[in-house]
Amino acid sequence: MTAHKEGDPTTLNRLYGRSQGKPLRKGQADLVENLLPKIAVPTEGPVTAESLFGHDRPLHFEIGFGGGEHLAQRADLLPDHGFIGAEPFVNGVAQALGHVRDGTLANVRLHHGDALEVLQRIPDGALTMLYLLHPDPWPKARHAKRRMMNDGPLELFAAKLKPGGEFRFGTDHPVYLRHALSVMRRHTESFEWRVEGRQSWENRPGGWSETRYEHKARTVYGHEVWYFRFRRL
Repeated sequence: MTAHKEGDPTTLNRLYGRSQGKPLRKGQADLVENLLPKIAVPTEGPVTAESLFGHDRPLHFEIGFGGGEHLAQRADLLPDHGFIGAEPFVNGVAQALGHVRDGTLANVRLHHGDALEVLQRIPDGALTMLYLLHPDPWPKARHAKRRMMNDGPLELFAAKLKPGGEFRFGTDHPVYLRHALSVMRRHTESFEWRVEGRQSWENRPGGWSETRYEHKARTVYGHEVWYFRFRRL
């Protein structure tokens, strides 16, 4: 992967930090070598339901899927929908491939790399749902431009979601929470916050499965978790 330079918060610069942790186990390495090429998002051309799955169907996109738990559970819940997941961390890709294999999920396509590069190739108005769950908070103020929740990415999210489509965002980091809501307030012409009081952001909505990261944040670190749903206008 090519490292991006840091720039203005409105740009789409991504892929900061490392892309691999512990060495992959043999079974994981085999999945990356053999299964990933079969379900990988093509590296060039438009990314459409037809090009990925052979026919039109509702499309979901998850940015930074971690270990793939949420992506796999949503795909299993909605077998007639198509799911695209992008993750730069190869260990997470390997874990997600295990979920795809174990669940025999034919409606999942994965990209090992930059989510925004793939998102830019999706036709405008093609997505039914877009997920950004527990992204790296980059808590230091000087790193705010690295956060996914910034004006440039939000404009792209709005373009790719169809009217009535939904953007789901979750975090357990209070600094990122304040930053994200500040950014969303600049995009009220594109998104409507689906909220009915505190219970709307303090309780996980139905159909929103818990990620391994979220479970660890709550049970190990005792963090509060916040959930947000925004409808594309």
